[in-house]
Amino acid sequence: MEQAERMREQTASVVVVDYGLGNLRSAVSGLERAGADVEISDDPATFEEADGIVLPGVGAFREGVENAGPYRDALVEAAENGTPVFGICLGMQMLLTTSEEAERAGEGEVTGLDFVPGTNVRFGEGQKVPHMGWNELSVERDHPIAAGIDGEYAYFVHSYYAVPEDENAVVAETDYGTRFPSIVANESGTVFGTQFHPEKSGETGLRILQNFVDICTEE
Repeated sequence: MEQAERMREQTASVVVVDYGLGNLRSAVSGLERAGADVEISDDPATFEEADGIVLPGVGAFREGVENAGPYRDALVEAAENGTPVFGICLGMQMLLTTSEEAERAGEGEVTGLDFVPGTNVRFGEGQKVPHMGWNELSVERDHPIAAGIDGEYAYFVHSYYAVPEDENAVVAETDYGTRFPSIVANESGTVFGTQFHPEKSGETGLRILQNFVDICTEE
């Protein structure tokens, strides 16, 4: 009852960025369950009036960065103005500076959005890739996006993981043969991402999406 009441009381205008990659409908459905008023948009002008922005994504780093290129300036401006920006899976990896993925594919260095300085690296030898399935979240420091999820499980599908330059950028970690960041955030805390898919992570994922709505509705 308390959870349902919480969702009814909250209204946040959230834009899910349509840059050609990702299962947008699942993200939209999860956000709507969390009480958000959601718009799918490929128009950067919509970012100006949004209470929060979601950058989903499934696929290759280079393609994601190239497709998101027209939105880069608007995302930077929104973040500088304090609008929460939430990257999911590939969207989280794109928050970093670079990725080994493009280099391993012989495509040279590709620069990400650089909200969180660092790179994305491939899981090492002996670790099955892609990492696919449910794994435990270990919250390493306080951040509102991670409220109430320590020790819970989330659903992952990925072959690369983030390595931020600043260890304080790591909000939560997960163990998959090696410990890797499963939630990261920039220095101001207004740009953050999950390596896992909250929209596919049951009640844990819904809690995270509700946390995002909370962040968006804070004055």
